[in-house]
Amino acid sequence: MTKFSELNLNPKVLKAVEEAGYDTPTPIQAGAIPPALEGRDVLGIAQTGTGKTASFTLPMITLLARGRARARMPRSLVLCPTRELAAQVAENFDIYAKNVKLTKALLIGGVSFKEQDALIDKGVDVLIATPGRLLDHFERGKLLLTGVQVMVVDEADRMLDMGFIPDIERIFSLTPFTRQTLFFSATMAPEIERITNTFLSAPARVEVARQASASETIEQGVVMFKASRRDREGTEKRKLLRMMIDGEGDKCTNAIVFCNRKTDVDIVAKSLKKYGYDAAPIHGDLDQSQRTKTLDGFREGDLRFLIASDVAARGLDVPAVSHVFNYDVPSHAEDYVHRIGRTGRAGRDGKAMMICSPKDEKNFDAIERLLQKDIPRIDNPLAQAQPASKDDTSDDNKDSKPRRSRGGRGRSKAAEAQTPETPAAKDQDAPVEAQAEKQKQPQSDKQSQSDKQTQSDKSRGGNRNRRNDRGGRDNTVVGMGDHMPSFIAKSFDERRAG
Repeated sequence: MTKFSELNLNPKVLKAVEEAGYDTPTPIQAGAIPPALEGRDVLGIAQTGTGKTASFTLPMITLLARGRARARMPRSLVLCPTRELAAQVAENFDIYAKNVKLTKALLIGGVSFKEQDALIDKGVDVLIATPGRLLDHFERGKLLLTGVQVMVVDEADRMLDMGFIPDIERIFSLTPFTRQTLFFSATMAPEIERITNTFLSAPARVEVARQASASETIEQGVVMFKASRRDREGTEKRKLLRMMIDGEGDKCTNAIVFCNRKTDVDIVAKSLKKYGYDAAPIHGDLDQSQRTKTLDGFREGDLRFLIASDVAARGLDVPAVSHVFNYDVPSHAEDYVHRIGRTGRAGRDGKAMMICSPKDEKNFDAIERLLQKDIPRIDNPLAQAQPASKDDTSDDNKDSKPRRSRGGRGRSKAAEAQTPETPAAKDQDAPVEAQAEKQKQPQSDKQSQSDKQTQSDKSRGGNRNRRNDRGGRDNTVVGMGDHMPSFIAKSFDERRAG
């Protein structure tokens, strides 16, 4: 078995590695470090959590140990897709380069330009940056890339997902053609392969695992979930997450809960905190100081549950994460590998559980095709539980909007029938004796009413005749209906008069 001492590293670097507690390199380190020390380009393909960071940090420090940086002209460049990953690379550099006099600068968003400019002006050996902030400094005239000897692109597939490929191509064009390039990725999409063919020269290809494969030390499972009602989906899904966490018991020492959307990150974190879980959110919209504070609390064990978007799927290196919960099925199958790679690191056991709704089944099928195996199904604890009470299903954030009052329009027919103002109710409430009294009226009263009716009919008939004299229709014509045109009635009048 290969040892770090056999890889021709600088003795001071070896001493730092031993002090960090490492003796045997991982497969990607054993495969990438020797050609990197020879000055060759390297294309490394390995799943997350296999030690890719050290596989380029250690040879970089060895190569840069000789020489000195000039102002505004860094000697090496490391590009990372996220602030968290860039910060992690910087931490690794501090660990392995503590016995070597090398300087570094970290260029990420959320930090003052003034502080970063001051470091660049002094001259740095290693520049670790996200693409956007690096180009900001370059366009402001504060940075020159013509002195870059070693260039590293880490998590290239994540760069592709985040839309950084045009920036990467531009940065490549700003560096010398004679540079050495170390290119690392967990997957090799066609676009990434095109870049490697363009900017890498006869690279040493180091592939230690099948593309996008999950670690064998991670136990996987999925709960197929369907809400009882569409407007209760969010509430029931959050309750299912709590039941899954409770079902793991003491085995769940800490966990990362991944959501697809930033709004869901905030909602899930708030819901878990309401029910007594020690949880905090992290996503790209938060201030860098808050993100750093949250990550530090999670690393140190002060925070048990980290609710994250995919910004934390890459570069978050917490060796002892016991569980990963995918609250949402990731939209890209490759992201699933990176998410669950936060657990089961460095040979440890881990567990990854996912909630799959009917709308997510297409993305779930893509994940199983990528893994080339079925993810075991887990019984839905929510379906086995008793119907939730009102208190159990209430959250600070409701999924359904409150229904507006419609006033009388929303009343049922039965309610209208019971309303005193309706005619039907009046007829039903009328006493039967009143109807009998009408039948007992004297004959004279009936005759009087008959005379009045006759007089009324004659009056109406006279009105009809007067309308006929003015050219109106004759209602004595039978069979034509009320809709008969007046000119037809007039012709009948003339024929009868003749």
